[in-house]
Amino acid sequence: MRDAALLGARMLLGGYMLIHASQKLLGKFHGPGLEGAGALFEKNGLAPGKQMAASAAATEITGGLLTITGIANPAGPLAVAGAMSVAAAHNRKGGLMAARGGIELPVSYVTLALTLAAIGPGKYKIGPSLHPKLTTVGALAGGALAGALITRMVTAVPPAADEPAEPAPAAAGEAAPAADAAATPAPPAPATPAEPAT
Repeated sequence: MRDAALLGARMLLGGYMLIHASQKLLGKFHGPGLEGAGALFEKNGLAPGKQMAASAAATEITGGLLTITGIANPAGPLAVAGAMSVAAAHNRKGGLMAARGGIELPVSYVTLALTLAAIGPGKYKIGPSLHPKLTTVGALAGGALAGALITRMVTAVPPAADEPAEPAPAAAGEAAPAADAAATPAPPAPATPAEPAT
């Protein structure tokens, strides 16, 4: 029973990572595709956006497949935890709940991934697990990379809004362009008697 439950959890987590990757790369499952994902990454301070989005998708694909198969455990769940930590930082302004674009879903993925990394894949897996020393090195390197990306995102200065262009000066002999209607005060409206309060 325990091994079947672990296999189900691995398939759920890994399958959703593959779906997320296909949203970024191919625009499947109502995703933005690489152009849209790249623009979103750029907006959040992760430039160059398209390359960052492609790297995130590659991490999700690799982590998802390793999680499903159990190969080189716990590399798959740790990769997923790193990618979803960055996603949680991206969603931080939406609050706690997914209904407002908040951190609920990525934090749930991180929790499941770390639980699978700690417990192990169970007996239904392919291939050997990573050596503990290699696991430690990989976890530290992945954690440092995720932390650097989160720091870059949180400290990024939002792009400035495009300011309207200044009107070109009129050439000699031409009439000056009319002033913006919003800048000229409207004539006062005729006074109306105040209505009595009811």
